[in-house]
Amino acid sequence: MSETIDKRARASAFRARLGHAMQTAGMSQSALARQIGVDRSTVSQLLNGDGARLPNAQVIGECAAALGVSADWLLSLSNRPETATDLLATSLTLTAAPRALVDEQIFAWHQEAAGYKIRHVPAALPDMLKLREVLEWEYSPHLGRTTQQAIGASEDRLSWMREARSDYEIALPLHEMVSFAHGEGYYRGLPRDLRRRQIQWFIEVNDTLYPRLRLYLFDARRIFSSPVTVFGPLLAVMYAGRHYLAFRDSVRVQAFTEHFDNLVREASVPDREIKPYLARLARDL
Repeated sequence: MSETIDKRARASAFRARLGHAMQTAGMSQSALARQIGVDRSTVSQLLNGDGARLPNAQVIGECAAALGVSADWLLSLSNRPETATDLLATSLTLTAAPRALVDEQIFAWHQEAAGYKIRHVPAALPDMLKLREVLEWEYSPHLGRTTQQAIGASEDRLSWMREARSDYEIALPLHEMVSFAHGEGYYRGLPRDLRRRQIQWFIEVNDTLYPRLRLYLFDARRIFSSPVTVFGPLLAVMYAGRHYLAFRDSVRVQAFTEHFDNLVREASVPDREIKPYLARLARDL
């Protein structure tokens, strides 16, 4: 808390919060006294005094540890009773990431962020904008029978977007789109006709959904980004290969949001130029 609190008010708040924490933990005065190594009468004074004095730091720290709350919360320096360890555990989670977006967690995050803008930097071209034939070419060697699940999940995401549940901004490296168009690197072996139809599909989806869907291409030689998705102000998820790192604390979510907005500002191909750029790629094929 940033405002200055009167000593008497802080002492009163300490007593109230200590009593609340004991009640929540189901801990009696005698039990707390044993935990922190003082007499029961000392705990009674902590709870029932009416002065402006606070106990020493040792006692406050022992009370916080015994009750599973933070000393800052007991002293009204924070409005969150969780300890730093608990806050970290809830603000950062590690979730297994399958080869394709077929898990329920991904869709649950989209549902949670319904109505908020979703900012997305995909690991490659965004699955939800790929043709079924492209997804089959890409995932069949790796997923076998679950390829159809991957396709279904991608189509669900596009349907979600079409229903205007959330606005989408997607930024991806310029070289990814160029490599796809030319059938290079990761996309080597993908038939030229299929690549052409996929680019035409990008144009069609963009025409249909713009401005609820905005596509940007950034030059990775000038500015870099790991794969990340920002679900409004609620959550930022970074893709780390086999796992997703999910951040829920507002400071980190805002940092990822600012990072994405910088990709948009620095985009070599902004959203309004996507259609003519893709049309040129298709013609070149």
